[in-house]
Amino acid sequence: MNNKVVLAYSGGLDTTYCAIYLQKIKGLEIHALTVNTGGFSDKEIEQIATRARSLGVASFECVDVTKEYYDSCIKYLIFGNILKNATYPLSVSAERMVQAIAVAEHVKKTGAAYVAHGSTGAGNDQVRFDMVFQSMLPGVEIITPIRDLRLSREAEIDFLKEHGVEMNAEKAKYSINKGLWGTSVGGKETLTSRDYLPEEAWPTQVTETGTRQLELEFVKGQLVSVDGKKFSHPVAAIQYLQAIAQPYGVGRDIHVGDTIIGIKGRVGFEAAAPLIIIKAHHLLEKHTLTKWQLYWKDQLSTWYGNWLHEGQMLDPTMRNIEKFLEDTQATVTGKAFVVLQPYRFTVTGVESVHDLMSSKFGSYGEMNKGWSGDDVKGFAKIFGNQTAIYHKVNEDLQ
Repeated sequence: MNNKVVLAYSGGLDTTYCAIYLQKIKGLEIHALTVNTGGFSDKEIEQIATRARSLGVASFECVDVTKEYYDSCIKYLIFGNILKNATYPLSVSAERMVQAIAVAEHVKKTGAAYVAHGSTGAGNDQVRFDMVFQSMLPGVEIITPIRDLRLSREAEIDFLKEHGVEMNAEKAKYSINKGLWGTSVGGKETLTSRDYLPEEAWPTQVTETGTRQLELEFVKGQLVSVDGKKFSHPVAAIQYLQAIAQPYGVGRDIHVGDTIIGIKGRVGFEAAAPLIIIKAHHLLEKHTLTKWQLYWKDQLSTWYGNWLHEGQMLDPTMRNIEKFLEDTQATVTGKAFVVLQPYRFTVTGVESVHDLMSSKFGSYGEMNKGWSGDDVKGFAKIFGNQTAIYHKVNEDLQ
């Protein structure tokens, strides 16, 4: 019988429980997989690997999908200027989809009959992982011990102790999830509707006190350089900008939104580079795209972000919208200028050969060069003709 199971493994309490439970209770052969989306250092990966092997797994592997994460997902979040509820850059929700796909590919590679994850029954991730596995792994059984057994943290710790595995019984004050596109922060404050995270809760403390000016260069919507420093791939540009900007304390906020399962939730996040990139890119687009390009981008981007958040990355409609978004970036080339100060940043302006705010055609509120006053009189008469007719015909209703 095929008793192989691929376990999406992070090294935390839930996935440690799964590793022992699936071996000792279910009698399965564990193949642990950690998926790095830009949040783990080499040292952290080494510690996770050591921990996994100490649990008796048949194999452990870590796959780095950071570039794939950008190419398949983050790129379109930038093209769409996507901030869920005008706040959140989808740091975790986007990351989970790419991780789930990587786990599914590993299941295919190992030929496992089972796939397992440590999601609880209370959040979004259970849906995201399940939907990807259902689409990519028909016939493979999904096992979710923490959700199915409705386990408390205390019950997990007791079970592990019984099997000789020691876990720290004291829950961390704040839960941190770090990836390329931002770091989420959860704690007692985010369980309320009122309280804000204290300064010590943020993973990156504010150490910069002055003012710094930045120059971001985009080519067809993608960040290619920061302050004249060129990068071979946008991932490196994002990481470089993050290292500069996060110590200013910018990009911090708390997002409140609707979960896939119908409840409201709050999560803190710090995402200096994502917020700066999106705001700079959006301003460059305002100068280089037409009114109706911007309008339809707004409509489709909002839908795209919501659908991605709800675990529907594999929906073919997403590929259709990605093609549209990429097509709109043909003229989104130029520089954006940013001023950093503690706890805030300002995108002060842009420079582009594709700037439609060209003085060749006039200056807003000052003068025009492409039409006469009589041209405008005729235009206004025709443009407002139907509204004028409506009010004339319906004078008795006014």
